[in-house]
Amino acid sequence: MHKKRLVLLSAFLSPHRSGAEAMVEEVSLRLADQYDITIVTARLSRALPLRSALTPACPVGRPCPSPKGRGGTSSVCVIRLGLGTPFDKYLFPFLAPFAARGLRPDIVHAVLESYAGFALVLCRWVVPRAKRILTLQSTNTSLFLGLIHRSAHCITAISTALIERAKKFGRSDVTLIPNGIDLVAIREACSFHAKDSGRVLFVGRLESMKGVDTLLHAFSKAIVGLSPEVHLRIVGDGSQRTSLETLAADLEIDHRVEFMRRVSPKAVLDEFAKGEIFCGLSRSEAMGNVFLEAQAAGCAVLATNTGGIPEIVKNGVSGLLVPVDDIDAAADALRRLLLDVTLRATLARDGKKFSGSYDWSVIAEEYGSIYQAC
Repeated sequence: MHKKRLVLLSAFLSPHRSGAEAMVEEVSLRLADQYDITIVTARLSRALPLRSALTPACPVGRPCPSPKGRGGTSSVCVIRLGLGTPFDKYLFPFLAPFAARGLRPDIVHAVLESYAGFALVLCRWVVPRAKRILTLQSTNTSLFLGLIHRSAHCITAISTALIERAKKFGRSDVTLIPNGIDLVAIREACSFHAKDSGRVLFVGRLESMKGVDTLLHAFSKAIVGLSPEVHLRIVGDGSQRTSLETLAADLEIDHRVEFMRRVSPKAVLDEFAKGEIFCGLSRSEAMGNVFLEAQAAGCAVLATNTGGIPEIVKNGVSGLLVPVDDIDAAADALRRLLLDVTLRATLARDGKKFSGSYDWSVIAEEYGSIYQAC
């Protein structure tokens, strides 16, 4: 039986992986036996091969000699475009449609509105026979949004906040499909690690939108008079790393704050497994996979009431929510979690139960239904 040929457009991929890229990798691997799938992405580094195979055992990819070289039904071919420099993300919208045309796809699926979304606009003319799907993943982009929304035959979104935004561009036909988590891998990590007493954890990019500066201020207020074992572990990297390290020193909490570099996806799960409290004070967030992963790993979650976060962190039930940039509210909530063992355990228990319906296998089936309908 003929498999539908599916091309996924994603400007970024592992090792530059966040929520949108996780969706591309995890869903494509789970549907690889049902569809002929190729991921087209930007190269971004000369260390990455032009072609590789994405497999469950090798998520970053291994050399793949041709677009046909799937290496078996469980692998997905990855084609990287560009010169091998960071500038490739700007070339991607113009190169990707022609790479897709050479693959003669039945479906072109662009994930993330920005670079992949604009590539989908051009696919309207370069690959006119393919059905075009757009997945909305970000609240932090505004360029060409109307044009990008109109370019797709059908649209999915990871949160109701993005569905509401799509309505402003005349799209009332958007399907909600959230991002997911690898429950099996998280449970395995938790089986190897006990919670590290007093550990407050942040995982994410060190950029302004993530509100790590607010977290540092709140942490410095919350720990006054508390045990020296209370500490903050920050896992990730970004343009604000140096300024945040300086801020921690200025607040005289640098002896309680540990900055880790970006780590592998497996090591991230180990971090969640060992964290007692996960604290993400984002200024904007379309959804936030890290909150689901933290819940699944049994962390008590503290987050901001913005974007799609309230859809996955129910205030007082599966976590605590505070206003954006409210240092005092965040400090009070964090102190409550540090002092109230019963509250912490209750939120962790209910958060773990809630996150159970977000496994990637369930999410992949929902995308499979979208593909079948095309």
